[in-house]
Amino acid sequence: MDLCYDVLMNKQLQTAVFAGGCFWCTEAVFLKLRGVKSVVPGYTGGQTQNPTYEQVSSGTTGHAEVIKFEFDPEQISYRDLLEVFFATHDPTTLNQQGNDIGTQYRSVIFYANESQKQQAEKIVSELTEQKAFANPIVTAIEPLGQFYEAEDYHKNYYERNSGAPYCQVVIAPKLAKFKQKFASLIAE
Repeated sequence: MDLCYDVLMNKQLQTAVFAGGCFWCTEAVFLKLRGVKSVVPGYTGGQTQNPTYEQVSSGTTGHAEVIKFEFDPEQISYRDLLEVFFATHDPTTLNQQGNDIGTQYRSVIFYANESQKQQAEKIVSELTEQKAFANPIVTAIEPLGQFYEAEDYHKNYYERNSGAPYCQVVIAPKLAKFKQKFASLIAE
């Protein structure tokens, strides 16, 4: 099924926006999930209007690299998406994911409604109580503001550049770990 079919069938797709470091990594993971209909890399959480990748990368705009995606809640729950999010990046490092350092790489859940906010707060509380991570979770939970779509060359980055060194060293191992842990959530 594709997005056009879902629209014709009047399915109620929902939107989610997560920042978990480099958007190339998060996009590669979330594109593999069943029920996720589209994934768009972009920028949100900053003050500059219509920022470019170069501006965001400088760390001066306040934006985070994010993915915005539409999903079918009948096929995958928001809770499942949150679990994948927390398992596929380090939510305990402030403004950093691996060698990517700066506020543009911060960990944030940008909620679209009160239900998403409550679910995000609940999972953070549960993970904290379970001591799921050695260090405290620093993931921010913020209302979704203006989203700016990234430039075209960022879209489907891993699929188009899987042989590139960054993809081989950073994204491929993350995808392998993801596929092992979340096999039941992967699209066929």
